[in-house]
Amino acid sequence: MTSVSSENGTADGLRGPLTATAVPPGERGATRIADRVVAKVAGQAAREALGKLPAEAARPQATVVVHHEVARIRMHLELDYPCDIGARCRGVRQHVVERVVALVGMEVSEVAVQVERLYPAQTHGAAQGRTR
Repeated sequence: MTSVSSENGTADGLRGPLTATAVPPGERGATRIADRVVAKVAGQAAREALGKLPAEAARPQATVVVHHEVARIRMHLELDYPCDIGARCRGVRQHVVERVVALVGMEVSEVAVQVERLYPAQTHGAAQGRTR
């Protein structure tokens, strides 16, 4: 492929390089990250924090409200049981905050974790049905 050059020697015909300082910083615009994008990042972070879950458990879901570049997150989880529910929720909260701050660059004011369902661990040779 051959290049076509103009009189000033540039391929696009512009005179001189364009610089980022051509437009003042206050007039360049802004980047807004949608709430649903932050929710997807939070959901993925929760999956990372939880590790392997029972096959029938739903993936963690997040709902997010962003106000003045500060996110409030509500996580919905399904966990295996028995486990230390408080420690698992604390781990999810910490990891979600770390990942949202790192990936989105947004402050997180709150992460509320709601456990929707617990799945009992199946042990080999255990009787099926109800136990007393």
